[in-house]
Amino acid sequence: MRVISDVHIHSRYSRACSRDLNPENLDKWGRIKGVNLLGTGDFTHPAWRAELKEKLDPAEAGFYKLRSPSPHSSPIKGEEEKRNFPPLDGEGKGGVRFVLSSEVACIYSQGAKKMRRVHYVILLPSFAAVEKFTSSLEKRGGKLASDGRPILGMNSVEILKYLLDADEKALMIPAHAWTPYFGIFGSKSGFDSIEECFGDFSKYIYAFETGLSSDPEMNWRFSGTDKYSIISASDAHSLPRIGREATVMEIPERELSYHEYFRILKDKDRARFKATIEYFPEEGKYHLDGHGPCGVSFTPAQTKRAGGRCPKCGRLLVVGVVSRVNDLADRKEGFVPETAVPQKHLVPLEEVLADCFDVGSKSKKIQDIYWSLINLAGNEFNVILDMPIPELKKVAGELVAEAVRRVREEQVIKIPGYDGVYGIIKVFKDGERDKFVNNSQKSLF
Repeated sequence: MRVISDVHIHSRYSRACSRDLNPENLDKWGRIKGVNLLGTGDFTHPAWRAELKEKLDPAEAGFYKLRSPSPHSSPIKGEEEKRNFPPLDGEGKGGVRFVLSSEVACIYSQGAKKMRRVHYVILLPSFAAVEKFTSSLEKRGGKLASDGRPILGMNSVEILKYLLDADEKALMIPAHAWTPYFGIFGSKSGFDSIEECFGDFSKYIYAFETGLSSDPEMNWRFSGTDKYSIISASDAHSLPRIGREATVMEIPERELSYHEYFRILKDKDRARFKATIEYFPEEGKYHLDGHGPCGVSFTPAQTKRAGGRCPKCGRLLVVGVVSRVNDLADRKEGFVPETAVPQKHLVPLEEVLADCFDVGSKSKKIQDIYWSLINLAGNEFNVILDMPIPELKKVAGELVAEAVRRVREEQVIKIPGYDGVYGIIKVFKDGERDKFVNNSQKSLF
């Protein structure tokens, strides 16, 4: 059974997140995207936790499913009610499984009074464990109702101790590990190793998350990552962002459980941990160094020549992920460890279609094509990963088929992001689309 997991998402209780993020819509959009193991997000928030308890039922050990799922409940503005969203490939018992997840922000001083700001994704296998953990945070003064991703004035080891006290199989996963401001390796307030952060308790950290601006290949250059499983997840703040990054495992249906998921990460089980699905890291908004307000984007060499300052305003540049990886790397580019899990870079289907027709991804034309393909193939990953190119050409036209082929073979144009500015991934050069357009008119669209 192919398990595509996205364990880092948010609810409508987190700042700057869509109001459509509720359990019914998470279940629906897991199906649309092809994600069959989805984090609940934000279980530390009391109102969201109460809603999860009301709307989720136990499934396999440590996992949950939507109570009486209805694909057409909770309509989302702009959707066509006649669309059908089938179970994921008929795998298992159908539908999306949920794992209880949340993200917390730890802000504290450690090491020569340096201020640390680190985000963590945390997973627990039961509501009982969640209640025990959140109670510990509240007793310590945590204001959990303030935001779905609470800011905690506690250090990383303290949070980990509360987690392990709640359940010995708790997972504490450093989130978007290289981002400047809130990554465990970040240039602004991170550490130079997981061991520096956790000390003797680093033995209870089994995995970390790459984030959108890095990928496993970049991490392989730093031997300090070797002992940990490297996962990917979307950090979705809206429904269409679900699955933009994900982790792929193969687990026999009879063994599907939180405990097996935990074991695979802990043991780095290559037989079952199959791949990660990645953004092209250049699309992430902290890939290169730069200064967003001035529109300055620099490679590490350019930053060094500029003395680390913006040439337009003189302010310090924000040091991005590539530079930070270079700082910690003890291996050359292209190094692949023997235990490396394969990675696959993809572009979300809406973005691929928008590039095909050179219009906005939310335009009527792109949405009509997108939903036609979803209804045809069952979910987005089936289209972008699995659908044979000749079949895609037959139903969607040569232009779309060629775009998907190029994405699968990673033949794309990359304009890197920097200092909060997303990068751009393009499939076609200007004027290149024309030779495919006439054939595309014969498609269903």
